[in-house]
Amino acid sequence: MSGHSKWHSIKHKKAAEDAKKGKIFTKHAKLIAIAARGGGDPVMNPALRLAIDNARAENMPRENIDRAIKKGTGEGKDAVVMEEIFYEGFGPGGAALYIETLTDNRNRTLTNVKHVFTKHGGNFGSAGTVGYLFKKKGVINVALKEAGKSSEEIELAAIDAGAEDVVSDNETMTIYTEPTTVMKARAALEAAGVKVSSASQTYVPQTSVQISDPEVAKQLLKLIELIEEDEDVSEVYSNFDIAEEILDKLGE
Repeated sequence: MSGHSKWHSIKHKKAAEDAKKGKIFTKHAKLIAIAARGGGDPVMNPALRLAIDNARAENMPRENIDRAIKKGTGEGKDAVVMEEIFYEGFGPGGAALYIETLTDNRNRTLTNVKHVFTKHGGNFGSAGTVGYLFKKKGVINVALKEAGKSSEEIELAAIDAGAEDVVSDNETMTIYTEPTTVMKARAALEAAGVKVSSASQTYVPQTSVQISDPEVAKQLLKLIELIEEDEDVSEVYSNFDIAEEILDKLGE
């Protein structure tokens, strides 16, 4: 899905702005806290180790990471019970939206997400509405200019590391694996001399919806952007495919 890939490239560029707003650190803190419920030792808890590695890749301070671990294990004075909750629905053009949230107050999060759907042209659905359209995968991102290897070398290393699929544009190579093997694949790539930007678990759409009307595309991307602005929203997954020329115009 070339359009979808282009949208991810646009989102990568916006990540720096999110970092300035502090949302990146807030998201990582929540992910670390949830992972830490399985144990506060990253050596014994692979999920926590992955969460910490991703936070460090975004330059999250060590004290923030330690504080998030304590919150998750119940040691800190600010200890809270974080939940991972998914919300589902459709956006303009019939695009499926699968929304991952990390929250300590599910009523607040539900109200906020539902309000954005209602006010901006979406249709909020019940559990199971679109979740079946997405499959959990491991995803590794490599910034090609910083990778230290050519695209061909990275792709071969990815295949050797057990990659299921490799998607590339001029700036980023995205490598998909089974969700349980993403850390092993990351380690194999790094051992082969490839600098990895990030590694995580994601939800990949199994079908796509073509959005060819520029106005509908604009409404859909605006809806997604507004949902992502909520501090409890971790990620919005969608199955849209928008032509690159439309995205280029919208990005001007």
